[in-house]
Amino acid sequence: MAKERVGVYPGTFDPITFGHMDIIQRACTLVDRLIIAVAANDGKGPVIPLEDRIELIRSEMAPLAGQDGAVIEVTIFETLLVSFAESVGATCIVRGLRALSDFEYEFQMTGMNARLNPNIETVFLMASERHQFISSRLVKEIARLGGDVSSFVSPNVHGYLERLLGPDADPEAARS
Repeated sequence: MAKERVGVYPGTFDPITFGHMDIIQRACTLVDRLIIAVAANDGKGPVIPLEDRIELIRSEMAPLAGQDGAVIEVTIFETLLVSFAESVGATCIVRGLRALSDFEYEFQMTGMNARLNPNIETVFLMASERHQFISSRLVKEIARLGGDVSSFVSPNVHGYLERLLGPDADPEAARS
């Protein structure tokens, strides 16, 4: 019996975008189980509370369940990425690349992770052409300024962002 191929796709997912969804769908064709690892203590200072990010991601994953044969799990991680990957039996870390500017940072991280655990490969998936320009940071900024982010995120995430960041925002209402 072949060993289960487990991949970890880490990030803050603040918010989850169509770009993330594209990488997730494509990663599911490469592994048997994909763990979407949501960073709890990221220095990026997420705007969306951790519990809400988890819930938004899980709701986005529901339609993908079993679609490409991979099991998708969503969980929090608060340790070194390679330590987390080891703890879940992952053989690869999935990373998305949008542009050359992403490459330098990812190259450094890959080198460090390989030194910490040479048995875990990092697999890079280039963002699809239609998603290369999408970043969570820009999506949040557009939403904060009252712009329409519906072409970058799902209707569910869009509604959440409007309630959280829009001109008439009520952060407490965002959770409903």
